[in-house]
Amino acid sequence: MNADTGNYRFLHTMIRVRDLEKSVDFYTRHLGMKELSRHEYPEGKFSLVFVGYGDEKDNTVLELTYNWDQEDNYDLGSGFGHLAIAVPDIYGACDKMRDEGVSISREPGPMKHGTTVIAFIDDPDGYKVELIER
Repeated sequence: MNADTGNYRFLHTMIRVRDLEKSVDFYTRHLGMKELSRHEYPEGKFSLVFVGYGDEKDNTVLELTYNWDQEDNYDLGSGFGHLAIAVPDIYGACDKMRDEGVSISREPGPMKHGTTVIAFIDDPDGYKVELIER
């Protein structure tokens, strides 16, 4: 049976982070997202920060989850692939981020077997972020 998806919409992706402020800085300063909301849950011992390019009511956003008494041993797993962000000047963006210490795990250039120009960077926790030149 097919669901009526007319009112369905992708809201957010959640990733667990080791250092909340470092991750917020990465996504806001290097990728131009805005901090949209922050929620503290003392009884549950976790914090959520939503970042993105516009409010979740109209845009898909990223949820950064910080567990207060975490072990420093998150495993990124093999099922998660990457986040993808459109950028107007991929070479300039990578040059600026490299100068600011961001790890570029795949230098900008055409993708294999195609012409789309892409690059990959690593966020502070090692999550892959694909940059796609638009």
